[in-house]
Amino acid sequence: VGPKLFQYVVKVIVQALQLLYTMLKIDKPSYILLQNPPGLPAIAVAWVACLFWRSKLIIDWHNYGYTIMSLNHGKNHPLVQIAKWYEKLFGRLSDYNLCVTNAMKEDLWVNCNIKAVTLYDKPASYFKETPLELQHRLYVKLAEDYEPFKPRTEAVSSNAERSAFTEMDEKNGHVIKTRGRPALLISSTSWTEDEDFSVLLKALEDYECYINEGAKLPSLVCVITGKGPLKDYYNGLINKLHFKHIQICTPWLEAEDYPLLLGSADLGVCLHKSSSGLDLPMKVVDMFGCCLPVCAIYFECLHELVKHDENGLIFRDSNELAEQLKMLFLGFPTLEGKLHSFRKNLRVSKQLRWDESWDQTVLPLLGQNE
Repeated sequence: VGPKLFQYVVKVIVQALQLLYTMLKIDKPSYILLQNPPGLPAIAVAWVACLFWRSKLIIDWHNYGYTIMSLNHGKNHPLVQIAKWYEKLFGRLSDYNLCVTNAMKEDLWVNCNIKAVTLYDKPASYFKETPLELQHRLYVKLAEDYEPFKPRTEAVSSNAERSAFTEMDEKNGHVIKTRGRPALLISSTSWTEDEDFSVLLKALEDYECYINEGAKLPSLVCVITGKGPLKDYYNGLINKLHFKHIQICTPWLEAEDYPLLLGSADLGVCLHKSSSGLDLPMKVVDMFGCCLPVCAIYFECLHELVKHDENGLIFRDSNELAEQLKMLFLGFPTLEGKLHSFRKNLRVSKQLRWDESWDQTVLPLLGQNE
């Protein structure tokens, strides 16, 4: 009840007291590791707890909370300015700082006088290419609830179990990809203001036009996973589209199915635009762990993750994305072409996994201060 500002202040105070009470009940830690955002009121509370415990505070900077707030309120809103002052002040009180890009490392030093070490996000070990048999099982499971995964035609043999993408001979369990299968395009989102999905929807409209004009392109199944505040709004836009060659579904996947689907897809699309321009999309990190090539929308430091024309493509608007989809899927599903070379580059890059990256970057930082 009451004015919005009053509600917000009360919420922050209550959360601060709850969090401090919880933290002071735990056994004394040597370090408290805090991811920011969300940092209001967590940074201040963690700092107070560290004073009590005589522990070290490590802040893991994934973005700035005040830039996320500015998406709703505008850069000059008093709450945004207070949040900015708060992050800078309490950020400087930390003992060690990690960040996700070199661009953020520089910004923290120049604008906040905070010295940080870059620790790039890395995929967990379960993000990997999905074997064909597992792909088939996943498609059949999803076909129970989602029309795009159901087979397009009746099976030639009564012994065959089919999905839109695969076929299994039930006698010997052998799985093959179906002839003329659609391409599987995947994107994931939290359906928030920093991702404009109308860019993808417009590109898909152009892709449909290319097929109607005679381009030798496959049908598309476009899967957009996740949940969030703008999902209903975009579902409304999707329902107004009437495609002949494109099917779109927006499922909420079980946790174990998401990496399997990434490892089964043909192309990932990322529409994340950093609110600060200094963080990188974790969804692309996970896609690369599955050796899945990506088309990602441009922002300032994206080049630290997506190498244009090497492991994916960077686009600036829906027209450019549509052209990239046309170029990548022309003649699909032959093994030649850019999609294959991108996937090949991702396979040979042998990128570090999360635990290996932590051991190399963070453990030495902690060890030198024992």
